[in-house]
Amino acid sequence: MYNWSLAALAAAALAVAPMAADAHGPSRQKVTETVAVAAAPDAVWARIGNFQDMSWHPAVAQTTGEGGNAIDATRELRLGDPQGPTIDEVLYKYDAAKRTYSYRIEQVELTTLPVSNYSAHLTVKDGPNGGSVIEWRGAFYRGFPNNDPPPELSDEAVVNAVTSVYRLGLDALQAEFGAAN
Repeated sequence: MYNWSLAALAAAALAVAPMAADAHGPSRQKVTETVAVAAAPDAVWARIGNFQDMSWHPAVAQTTGEGGNAIDATRELRLGDPQGPTIDEVLYKYDAAKRTYSYRIEQVELTTLPVSNYSAHLTVKDGPNGGSVIEWRGAFYRGFPNNDPPPELSDEAVVNAVTSVYRLGLDALQAEFGAAN
């Protein structure tokens, strides 16, 4: 005896499956940018290793925060000028011996940086000829959670925005310390 209701249920599930695949929403994006500089790793870490100081990044007009480099320390980045938009961040991993720290964005307006669930890692590694390699990598979702985002909130736009932020900072560090040979 064939169970027609089971067959109908299976057919309905197969009919809906393509729609479910289209309704998954945004996928996690990742960006990794590096730059090689001529300065020794400890000198570079002395410049960028303080979570409370992002004065090395040209887009950051001011950094204020609490907690130093302790886990759960906070910082607010003021962009552009003293009246510019802000990004609130929290430190969740810090290892001075390995010259690395990790943080996440707690609050940012989509018009400032169109991301959500953003976390990043900044690391200074030994480079060739006594120099350094600075690596900045992040993972995030686009800030627009639904399907069919407007062009300025698409995955591509968000990856380009984060890449631009990383490149601006890393290029400034390379200008400050010199390019590695």
